Amino acid sequence: MKINGRWRYLWRAVDQNGNVLDVLVQSRRDTKAATRFFRKLLKRQCRTPRVLVTDQLRSYGVAHREIMRSVKHRCSKYLNNRAENSHQPTRQREHAMKGFRSPSAAQKFLSVFSAISPHFRPRRHCLTVTDYRAEMTARFTIWNEITGVSAAA
Repeated sequence: MKINGRWRYLWRAVDQNGNVLDVLVQSRRDTKAATRFFRKLLKRQCRTPRVLVTDQLRSYGVAHREIMRSVKHRCSKYLNNRAENSHQPTRQREHAMKGFRSPSAAQKFLSVFSAISPHFRPRRHCLTVTDYRAEMTARFTIWNEITGVSAAA
């Protein structure tokens, strides 16, 4: 992603269901950046994952050996599809916003967006039309209650 004319990298952690666990915007993709991301992820999750799936970037391997030696590490371009697909809503939103103005603005937005977005994206392929409509009605009702939006507005 490009912010203020400079390239930034979006680090994402996704669970087995495709839910985003954590997001970090950084200027590099080196071992130090990977180590920082893994530490942040472990601190926030308060538990160690069973398996770590990454793309074939070499800095992941070094950071994995440093921080999570006991965790099984798999790296393949095919296993990483869940993380890549979870990134699509972010890319669509970024395009609509015409990019981000600063790395901190991107970090703030993506941290909130990745937590809220799955609420409005049920696993549609697993639901019938009737069930999907009922689920979305229930989710919007919950959202309106939380945000304080009245039905009359």
